[in-house]
Amino acid sequence: MPAAAASAKPRLDWVDVAKGICIVMVVMMHSTLGVEKAVGETGWMHHAVAFAKPFRMPDFFLISGLFLALVIDRDWRTYLDRKVVHFAYFYVLWLLIQGAFKWPGLALEEGFGAVVHAFLIALIDPFGTLWFIYLLPIFFVFAKLVRKLPPAAVLGFAAVLEIAPVQTGWMVPDEFCARLFYVMLGWYGAPYIFALAEKARSRRGLAVAGLVLWALMNGAAVYGGVSELPGVGLLLGVAGAVAVVAVAALIAGTTVAEPLRYAGERSIVVYLAFFLPMAVTRTVLLKLGIIPDVGTVSLLVTLAGIVAPLILEWLVMRTGWGVFLFRRPRAFRIDRPNRNQGRLAPAE
Repeated sequence: MPAAAASAKPRLDWVDVAKGICIVMVVMMHSTLGVEKAVGETGWMHHAVAFAKPFRMPDFFLISGLFLALVIDRDWRTYLDRKVVHFAYFYVLWLLIQGAFKWPGLALEEGFGAVVHAFLIALIDPFGTLWFIYLLPIFFVFAKLVRKLPPAAVLGFAAVLEIAPVQTGWMVPDEFCARLFYVMLGWYGAPYIFALAEKARSRRGLAVAGLVLWALMNGAAVYGGVSELPGVGLLLGVAGAVAVVAVAALIAGTTVAEPLRYAGERSIVVYLAFFLPMAVTRTVLLKLGIIPDVGTVSLLVTLAGIVAPLILEWLVMRTGWGVFLFRRPRAFRIDRPNRNQGRLAPAE
């Protein structure tokens, strides 16, 4: 299976739509489970969260690996700047931002030493919702180290780790083992994934029929209680990731897909900033008590978690204030960009 270059085109509409679908599912999961935990009961949104669980993160990681072939052979300095330092900057920045809302209470209860301890722990064990940003550089370094090994051997190794499953209680090794296969599949399988997307567009009827069959099988596995069995989870993760690619390819370019494309192009922005509007909206709606339906509250919290970061990013870029929140300053780069390159690197 060749690790050929995925595409020479910098952005593809269906890729951004797929990322938009992924980020919506991620925010929906955190929002719904947060609301349900707060009220002590489940709502109708819980079923959507459960249905998406087998493929929600596998698809995100698969898409993260799609364009690795374009950068994997760059020199280590450039590669580390783009794939490690880049995400490290946003992780530490948003760790401090999230901590600013969570740590004052900890300081009052347990003292300043507890805050220092929480910060240091967060450097080795990802903090809250930021774990995806933390894990990406680890996957990218691994890919660079194994780039000359046979793809089949790497995929086989990664599949064994996913099926195991590894549960140490430490998020880094646990999530590394659970998600490595999908990043590698995105990298090695990029030519086939792009071909699949084009096939879905050219044979829409067949694609829709396949999606209906997949939805029935995924739903049966989830609600039948077998979706997390060793091996079954891997199959559902791959099938679900392929399904999201097909859906994205089918709807890309339509009016319906435009909000997803817009959010997907800024998926890291949403991922970094959704925690606060999500928490605030949940608290306000539950305290007001004007919406008794748990599912509807979960939906509104999800929408707030998606829309508010996009508005914030628009305001930041429009005014020029706080650009560092979503663009990495030149001072935090270790490569040597030429004069034509900008002084700020975007979050994605």
